[in-house]
Amino acid sequence: MNTPKKLVLAYSGGLDTSYCAIHLTKDQHFEVHAVSVNTGGFTQKEIKTIEENAYKMGVSTYKNINAVNTFYEKVVKYLVFGNVLKNNTYPLSVSAERIVQAIEIIEYAKSIDATHIAHGSTGAGNDQVRFDMIFQTLAPEIKIITPIRDQKLTREEEINYLKANGVDLSWEKAKYSINKGLWGTSVGGEETLTSHKSLPEEAYPSQLEKQKEEKVQLTFLKGELVAVNGEQNAPEINIEILNSLASAFAIGRDIHVGDTIVGIKGRVGFEAAAAIICIKAHHLLEKHTLTKWQLQHKEYLSNFYGMHLHEGQYLDPVMRDIESYLESSQAKVSGDVFITLKPYHFTLDGIQSAHDLMNAKFGSYGEMNSGWTADEAKGFIKILGNQNKIYQQVNSGI
Repeated sequence: MNTPKKLVLAYSGGLDTSYCAIHLTKDQHFEVHAVSVNTGGFTQKEIKTIEENAYKMGVSTYKNINAVNTFYEKVVKYLVFGNVLKNNTYPLSVSAERIVQAIEIIEYAKSIDATHIAHGSTGAGNDQVRFDMIFQTLAPEIKIITPIRDQKLTREEEINYLKANGVDLSWEKAKYSINKGLWGTSVGGEETLTSHKSLPEEAYPSQLEKQKEEKVQLTFLKGELVAVNGEQNAPEINIEILNSLASAFAIGRDIHVGDTIVGIKGRVGFEAAAAIICIKAHHLLEKHTLTKWQLQHKEYLSNFYGMHLHEGQYLDPVMRDIESYLESSQAKVSGDVFITLKPYHFTLDGIQSAHDLMNAKFGSYGEMNSGWTADEAKGFIKILGNQNKIYQQVNSGI
């Protein structure tokens, strides 16, 4: 009798990956090793339930990889350094997670000498691109299997198959699909399939609990969030603490409209209180501590970084090049940012930093300056305007 081929399945515990687990075990006769990657948002109870259900599907082993710190170190900190918001709106909550999840899963597959790897993506979304590109780049010798995509299965067909195989869990489709992680929570529903409907209040996982304004102090050291209200922790823990504080005010909600990797428009709701506040607070600190040329070049490089990450190009060496620039730019981005949390929004009140370039001894904007004389200002303006004057005079009347 032939020994079953060893396969690693990217397992979330949902309908698609549950179908994959049984199909690959019973019909394809693989030795299936299910793996989930925690990039934030999993409770120990949820992990235990996912594990129990995986074994019900017949997998040989189940492993949950804690990659919260890895996710922060490899991706999130650079999203903060770059103040990355796709289309000036979305903090790349899900797309950023998928990259790290794919890397962790393929590395695990190599560590157990798996010959095959599988995921439950359909043929219509972004995740199929991200997973396949990471898998085939890091381990081209491992064959990728995608039952849902290849068989073009409907939800009803998957449910009927599971029931026929003795699995009758509650597969009733929730009205809203929720994907929670360290850097935010995506929210999908029938409204996001339209171009004009907004998500209702109850669609968001966090509801308004506080009405009274609350002051919060965020401390950054070389661009990283090292303390909240004076209490120091690892940055990824501080992000969780900030999210807990801000989500009670129902902050960070929006709907993102963007271009998918496969060329169609997509619309998704999200709730990312900590991500939005962290990015905006960090950007304010940068505006005080970086030169105008640093800010200008960071802006377009950060935009490229976010786009390449979203498109699944994380392993291209240009990403390491941009990360090096972003990290270098943070040398003086240290100090405190003061914010006020309010129902559904927040305000940036100001900053305090030893590197603040608004140092009064060099002059104050709109006031009398001590760094130059009136004649020097006039000469500067005259020379600065030379290009425009020459152009206008040469081309006047032409």
